[in-house]
Amino acid sequence: MTLFESPFLLGFEQFERTLNRIAKSAGDGYPPYNIEQLGDNGIRITIAVAGFTKDDLDVAVEENQLVIRGKHRGEHDDQNRVFLHRGIAARQFQRAFVLADGIEVVGAGLDNGLLSIDLERPTAEQVSRKIEIKAPPKTSSGLGSSALGGVGPRIKVTG
Repeated sequence: MTLFESPFLLGFEQFERTLNRIAKSAGDGYPPYNIEQLGDNGIRITIAVAGFTKDDLDVAVEENQLVIRGKHRGEHDDQNRVFLHRGIAARQFQRAFVLADGIEVVGAGLDNGLLSIDLERPTAEQVSRKIEIKAPPKTSSGLGSSALGGVGPRIKVTG
């Protein structure tokens, strides 16, 4: 039995699928990234994208995921160069971050090979409400019925 199969966790099936998807994609470490807290409600994701230009990068929100893609689109002089050692990765990539409900992407910028994406987390509202407990309506025999629409055991008194 997994954690999310508990009878006390109702409606978390999508969350479980998301966690499983994250666990499967967590193995790839390219490109490296940092996630930092900015104030009380701000988050910044910084991704090392050396060699990529603004036109080579795509940042999008798809469903509840922030997706960053990098692909060299322009002509590069690599065909005319002879590399003795090539240690700077120039491969395409896709990195996705699952966003919690309400997280908004505020902006993105590229500076010195670092792509920074700023997110904002809304202030959480405290939600609580009282649920009224209804008394069953009285019947002619003095016996009540269930609070769930009158469905319940009925007793017939003869005599």
